[in-house]
Amino acid sequence: MSEQGVLREHALVWSGPRVDRLRKLDQGSAGLVDRLLQVARTGLPGMQRPDGTMCFTRRFSAARVVAEPEGCSLRYTAITVLGARHLDTAGQRALLGGRTVGEVCDVLVDRLSSTNSVGDAALAVWATAACGHQGLERALGRLDVLHSGPSTRYIVEQAWVVSALVAARSLVDVERQLGQARARLLDAQAGALFGHVTGPDLVSRFRRHVSCFADQVYPIQALSRLHASAGDPGALAAASRCADRIVSLQGPAGQWWWHYDSRTGGVVEGYPVYSVHQHAMGPMALLDLADAGGQVDWDAIRRGLGWMVAAPEAGESLILDGPGLTVRKVARRDPRKLVRGARAVASGLRPGTRLAALDRLWPPTAVDRECRPYEFGWLLDCWLGGASGPSTAGSDPMTHGTDG
Repeated sequence: MSEQGVLREHALVWSGPRVDRLRKLDQGSAGLVDRLLQVARTGLPGMQRPDGTMCFTRRFSAARVVAEPEGCSLRYTAITVLGARHLDTAGQRALLGGRTVGEVCDVLVDRLSSTNSVGDAALAVWATAACGHQGLERALGRLDVLHSGPSTRYIVEQAWVVSALVAARSLVDVERQLGQARARLLDAQAGALFGHVTGPDLVSRFRRHVSCFADQVYPIQALSRLHASAGDPGALAAASRCADRIVSLQGPAGQWWWHYDSRTGGVVEGYPVYSVHQHAMGPMALLDLADAGGQVDWDAIRRGLGWMVAAPEAGESLILDGPGLTVRKVARRDPRKLVRGARAVASGLRPGTRLAALDRLWPPTAVDRECRPYEFGWLLDCWLGGASGPSTAGSDPMTHGTDG
């Protein structure tokens, strides 16, 4: 059966301000989002651990035999809460092993003492603030401990800190911490793009200039939300510059490329291309920017979504409707990530160097058959949230029916 046939057979119609808007623009893309949301609802329960946290990953074979969940991740638990909060109580319990988002937040806050990760703590603050959970101040206390001092921070984690504090600012006084986090994040923008770390530079000089797609998406999101929360034109302008640049670099089949040169604003190496970037993180950043008053490029969003069912690199479907999983990424088969390393070194020595022969030697034909719960958490939060959408649990946003 073709991808479009699968789409018609399995998709249900979901409702939310963003997916409704997309439906008016492009029924096909909206139908694909419906399908992906249903895949998330099918797959997330199998990623839930008995203690209420989410696993790290689920792997599957080419024959679609799905392995048992592996590991445990606090950050993936928090991201899943951010997505699941848009469902009603019954929907949350179906997704979260019989728990509500508030009950998962209880577990999340209790576990924070076991992590030294700024990212874990920031996402816990964000989740508890978004759900109005009583553990917010405990989570903030742990974040303050882990985030204090001038040490190096990954840009992704720094952006999460800003988004978390924005979510909390209407509930508790975080203005001092938010001002410091904002400054640290903006200082990491070189031209249009963001670097990979802030603070003292501990990255190898051969890849100091290289940043990734996540290093762009999460700052766009954080700075957009910052402006939307209290008016910050400087933050909005920085987010807009970055968004404009990554859209201009989007691949011919809608690919959101992976590694960039933060000095020149060019692509260092495009692969791997991640499914979560295509269906959730890319749209999430652009739609948050639009909610803050920036310009949304719906064509870029639609092209990115389209890659999920028409990826020229893949010889198989990237969406597994039955078990509720998606292929994590499509990558090269180069040993020890040789292409990325060689291009990082070459472009560091001479900006813009591509080493084109590497494309012929190692084409992007490797499929990573695993799926992580945060991919579906962001998917739900992206498409069921938004400026006009629910920010806490409300009515179930899915209306049963056919895709048409």
